[in-house]
Amino acid sequence: MRRTGWRGRAFRSVPAAAVLLMFAWWVPRVGAAAKPNVLFIAIDDLNDWVGCLDGHPQVKTPHIDGLAQRGTVFTNAHCQAPLCNPSRTSVLTGRRPSSTGVYGLSPWFRDVPALKKLVALPEYFAGQGYRTFATGKIFHRHFGLRDNDKEFQVVGPKYNDGPHPERRIAALPGKPNRNNDWGVVSSRDEERGDWKLASWAIEKLNGKPPEPFFLSVGIRLPHVPLFATRRWFDLYPEDSLVLPPVRRDDRDDTPRFSWYLHWDLPEHRLVQLEAAGEWKSQVRAYLACISFLDSQVGRVLEALRRNELEENTVVVLWSDHGWHLGEKLITGKNTLWERSTRVPLVFAGPGVAKGGRCSRPAELLDVYPTLLELCRLPGKDDLEGHSLGPQLRDAATVREWPAMTTANRGNHAVRTAHWRYIRYADGSQELYDLRKDPNEWHNLAGEDRHAGIIAEHRKWLPKREVPPAPGSRGRVVEFRNGKVSWDGKEIPKDSPIPGL
Repeated sequence: MRRTGWRGRAFRSVPAAAVLLMFAWWVPRVGAAAKPNVLFIAIDDLNDWVGCLDGHPQVKTPHIDGLAQRGTVFTNAHCQAPLCNPSRTSVLTGRRPSSTGVYGLSPWFRDVPALKKLVALPEYFAGQGYRTFATGKIFHRHFGLRDNDKEFQVVGPKYNDGPHPERRIAALPGKPNRNNDWGVVSSRDEERGDWKLASWAIEKLNGKPPEPFFLSVGIRLPHVPLFATRRWFDLYPEDSLVLPPVRRDDRDDTPRFSWYLHWDLPEHRLVQLEAAGEWKSQVRAYLACISFLDSQVGRVLEALRRNELEENTVVVLWSDHGWHLGEKLITGKNTLWERSTRVPLVFAGPGVAKGGRCSRPAELLDVYPTLLELCRLPGKDDLEGHSLGPQLRDAATVREWPAMTTANRGNHAVRTAHWRYIRYADGSQELYDLRKDPNEWHNLAGEDRHAGIIAEHRKWLPKREVPPAPGSRGRVVEFRNGKVSWDGKEIPKDSPIPGL
């Protein structure tokens, strides 16, 4: 009221033309300030081992958990693909892998003629008057942060996992792989790649960027190599470490086709890790890296608060897919099971209820339309996800759609409130009742009494799937004329499963 009165007295003392000029200057800036900022935190290879998701009983993630308390966490959220490039392409374009044909680690979607004109999320926000910033891994690899890319207006450090130790730490079998390593490093936290990119984001926030802004922070860990300093490993003493529950006969009732999704990878099978005595050390390193990355999330969130930007900033935190650490007898991703598809998804800020826990199925595909709604921007007709706005206002709101994950053409998982249904390209199937079988140990697909459940889930499978985009490679599985190929090389029908 005082401000209105002050304006009234001032306007009576100036010419009418000057008043109109002042008004013309003031109105658009009020409109711009009314748009909330966006802090977009993407994490690489983080499964559901986060405190607010109860994924591991010992994990320590106070900053992500605090963000969930300040906003709403989706406890049944799933990625669109259990692999970096197709997952991130889906999140940032709003399209399913089955619609883009991006199934593997390549191609970059801008190199595909049919996709190069898609308006990606940061580009759309820039077109709506946002200043866009990015550091770390947002799109796959360094795409979007290269000199000739135009995805963001201001770019910071690219991701890196250094500095590396001089010698390999983990005593692992097979061909040495720089990424496939883990352990304690002697460097300081401040020297680690994720610390540096978090520091860049903090620097931008400290500089009070012009609002509205869209700041993307792509955290590398817990992607391998799993290196962290001693203080983070000390949070998880080896003698009391809880390992994931496994069954030695777990794959006896899963189709052979399930192996094709992770046929020939640098990630080790559980039996290999156990033979090398490295299973526990990998689990410990993964947990240590989670706690370190959580501390970097905390540093960025603290800068947001310290600069009085929290109240007008929508924060969304997500991971591109999960990661197995022995479950289903493997490590790594590239599966259609819960540990590979379930991911953290947290929203906080204006328009989001505090302390919300939504158990309705949600997809990373929903991030794009949700941010448009929260920021009061025009919708886009070509997005295949659905806004989570109703659940962000009331976590108990019913949601019509399930979550669907695609691992190469023809392989899909449909996740509803209580069930996971998987159908592979050769027609083989899996079905799990997550209420009774949270570890997915008992495949029910062969039981006639569940035919209705299967039919209900199959109706959500895509009616049309495009073939792999030109230039597809990197963990690409194809099934044609009854034959299976892995990255273009046919797998003989009776080939032994690698690594077993």
